[in-house]
Order: sequence, then structure tokens, then C-alpha cells
Amino acid sequence: MTTPADIRQKALNPKRWGWWYVTELRLREMRGYVSYVVTSSIGNPIIYLLALGVGLANLVPQGIEGVPYLVYVAPAMLMSTILSVGAEEGMYPVLSGFKWHKVFFAIHATPVTPGQIVGGFLVHLAIRFTFTAGLFFAAIVAFGAVPLSTGWLVIPISILGAYSILTPLAAYSASIDDDGGQFALIQRLVVMPMFLFSGTFFPISQIPDWLEWVAWVSPLWHASELGRIATYGLSEPIWLTVTHVVVLVTYAAVGGYFMRRAFVNRLTR
Repeated sequence: MTTPADIRQKALNPKRWGWWYVTELRLREMRGYVSYVVTSSIGNPIIYLLALGVGLANLVPQGIEGVPYLVYVAPAMLMSTILSVGAEEGMYPVLSGFKWHKVFFAIHATPVTPGQIVGGFLVHLAIRFTFTAGLFFAAIVAFGAVPLSTGWLVIPISILGAYSILTPLAAYSASIDDDGGQFALIQRLVVMPMFLFSGTFFPISQIPDWLEWVAWVSPLWHASELGRIATYGLSEPIWLTVTHVVVLVTYAAVGGYFMRRAFVNRLTR
């Protein structure tokens, strides 16, 4: 028999666990494309590492910065993969939740708050990032590209890096009513240059001086350098390491603030 106390408890659950309800919903939705997530998480690192770490490495026998080319490029490729997933998740899936599928409005019709929707969305992605980064890390370990025992730190670093690009893009996506080609421009003018000019394949010292600013503002470069510190002990001044962390945290935190505000405004207007 249901008692008044049971009813009150059920009424309080969304206030306490609303974020988890959203996470659970997003994880259930992933069942529709779980095969893509798994195959891409396994296939991408193997293809990248074979092409770059084994194939291209033969053209750079001397290595870079005192380590084999595979060791140098592996953590950056992991960061690039996870940040690319973060960029993708911050665009169409967010706009879709407001415009096409309207799932965010459906959730908000319950006692779940906009802030909990944002929290559940981010927790779900943290789980996905961890899964993908974990498989990629296992691959680079198998290829012998992680000399240090601290190499596992690339997983939380990659999640922070993914949030640093995800949250600003999600804030923007939640604030627009339609995609008139903006996302394609973001891919071409933001994501692709970030991939090419962030020291992924070579040190940024080899980039023309007038292009180095791209690396300095790129979350991918900061995440890659932290990954290299964790995997093989890249030597750099402590102030630069602190700068990497501060930049990533700032992007993620400021983006998260505007993301939450955009969700609240969109759902309550």
C-alpha cells in the first residue's frame, strides 16, 4: 500500500536525482548507436596509431624532443579524438534537443530543472568520454607509447579538454533557433584549424610565428601538452604547465556557466 510518506519521497526524487534521470535517459538513447561508439572507439586509435605512429614514424626516425615519434604523437591523438567528440556533442545534439526532438522541453515538463538537465547531459558525456579515452589509452599502451606509469592521467585530462570545447559550443547551440550553416563553419574555421595547428603532429615552434597564437588559444594544444607530460615526462617550465590547466579549466567553467544560462533561458522563455 502506498503511504503519504512514499508519495512525498517520490515527489522529492526529481529534486535530488533529476540529473541522474537525465543521464540515464541519454545512456539509454545511446543504445541506438552503441555499435558506432564501440567500433569508432576501437578502430580510430588503431588506424591512427598504425598510420602515424608506425607509418609516418619511419619518416621521422630521429623522433621529436628526444622520444620516438609514436610516443610523441600518441597522447595528442588521444586528445584530438576526445575533443572532436566533445565538439560534435556540443552542436547538433544540443540544438536537436530544442528544435527537432525537443527532448529537453519534454524533460523540463517534469520537475527536473534546467540546471539538472545540463548536469545530466554533462555526466552522460563524461561517461562516454571515459569509455572512448579508456579504449584509446589501452591501444597506445599496447603500442608501447606510454613510458611512464602516470600515463593514465591522459583520461581525466582528455575529459577536461573535451569539456573546454563542448561547453562553449553547447552554450552557443542552445542560444540559436536553427542551423543556417553555422556548425559547418565552426567545423571548418575552428575545429579543423585547431586540429592542424595545435602541435598535434609537431611542436608549435615549427609553426610560423604569425600562426602560433592559434595554438595558444587552442584547448587541444594545452590538453596535448599535459598529456605528453603524463605519458613520457615532457619537460617544460612549471608556469607553462599551470597555464595549460588554467586555460582548460577556464574554458570549461566559463562555457559551463553560459551553457546553463542558455538552457535556462531557452526552457523558460
